Amino acid sequence: MTTHKTRRLFATTAAGALLAAGLFGAGAANAVPDHPHGDDYPGEGQGRTVPANKIGIQLFSYLGWQRDIGVDGVIDGLEEVGLRNVEGFGTPGGFFSSYGDYSASEFRTELRDHGMHIPSSHGSTNEETFDTTLELAKDFGQKHVGSGGFAAPGIGGGYENVIATAETMNRLGERSVKNGTGKFFGHNHAGEFQTMYEVPETGEMKSAWHILEENTDPRYVAFEVDVYWAVSAGVDVVELLETYGDRIDLLHIKDGHAPYTRDTLTDVGEGDIDWAPILRAAHGKIDYYILERDGAPNSIEFAQDSFEYLSTLRY
Repeated sequence: MTTHKTRRLFATTAAGALLAAGLFGAGAANAVPDHPHGDDYPGEGQGRTVPANKIGIQLFSYLGWQRDIGVDGVIDGLEEVGLRNVEGFGTPGGFFSSYGDYSASEFRTELRDHGMHIPSSHGSTNEETFDTTLELAKDFGQKHVGSGGFAAPGIGGGYENVIATAETMNRLGERSVKNGTGKFFGHNHAGEFQTMYEVPETGEMKSAWHILEENTDPRYVAFEVDVYWAVSAGVDVVELLETYGDRIDLLHIKDGHAPYTRDTLTDVGEGDIDWAPILRAAHGKIDYYILERDGAPNSIEFAQDSFEYLSTLRY
């Protein structure tokens, strides 16, 4: 098994401009300090660890492997690792999905037979077909409904589009809550934090993510924060969690090396992100910690190493 190491985080791009949002630093708060006990991953902190029943994996990580060994082979491997939750993507029956030939209810049964659950998924946010998304979520037994991005019209094209996106999220979230499948969530990449607009009423520059947070209804809308892409954008993730933790239900736990691109992804614990302070800030606020590595190698190693690190790291 690969040795886990900690390294120093360098300042990330666009940090100066992002300071205007009030959420960002130059990356120093996420830096990995020199560890007093050497390079092996630390056992520091108050003795807390992330409970296994709160850890999941985004199945997109293993799309390539799934096409080689099938959905059942991937699920078998994840069960052996000890993972109890998965986050799906796509639509059952679709080529670009994590469900193979299973229907939603069949996939839920398959997971249950392995002692696993699917509390969240990335699905369609099309308002016209959202009833189908909600039917699938109910069949899965989900309590979190969302996508790998944000709803239409999206954050490009100006402040007005971000406000319109917030309004869409409010409508979808209200429908999901009334369906019994929980709040609707959006998932960030770097752009939601790097895209800045002037708020007309105040003249203040704010990130699209911040504008969405301020203009969505907390009764219906939550956020899934991808830590890796937030760090890539220069976000102080600890401060983000401390300030907006009541709006953030899910975390994507993804690691890698500066400058934090798709080409520098690693297994969790082998990159430059300092996880202990992030987990401390997340404690008591996050429903699920979801492991992810885009294009993970076709083996169980990513899931095994990352689950072991996250479930044993004392923070």
